[in-house]
Amino acid sequence: MSLLGNVIWLIFGGFLAGLGYILGGLVLCLTIIGIPFGLQAIKLGIATMTPFGRKLVEDSNPNSTLKIVLNVAWLFFFGWEIALAHLFHAAILAITIIGLPFAKQHIKLLPLALFPFGRRFEPS
Repeated sequence: MSLLGNVIWLIFGGFLAGLGYILGGLVLCLTIIGIPFGLQAIKLGIATMTPFGRKLVEDSNPNSTLKIVLNVAWLFFFGWEIALAHLFHAAILAITIIGLPFAKQHIKLLPLALFPFGRRFEPS
C-alpha cells in the first residue's frame, strides 16, 4: 500500500512540492546563516516526496536550547506558511473519500513543517 500511495502521491503533486522544498533549501544553503534552515527544508522535501509508510520520530534531545531557538526562527520565517499550505491541501483532499489517505499524509507532515529541528521521518 505504501508503494502505491507514494507513486500516486508523486504523480499528483508530491514530486513538485518536494522538489520545491529541495530547491528552496539549496538556495538557503548559499548563505552561511541559511545552511541549517536549508538542510531542514531539504529534509522536509524528501519527507514530502514519500510520506506513505513513514512516521515522525524525535531525536535523542529534540528540545535543546539551540533547537528551540532554531525552531522558533523557522516557525516565524517559514514554518507557519508551510503548515498552512499542508492544512489547506488536507482540507481540500478530505472532501472526498478517495482523498482521505492523502489528507492524512498532509496532516502527518504538519509537525515537521512547524518544528523540523530535532525531528525526522523514518520508515515505520
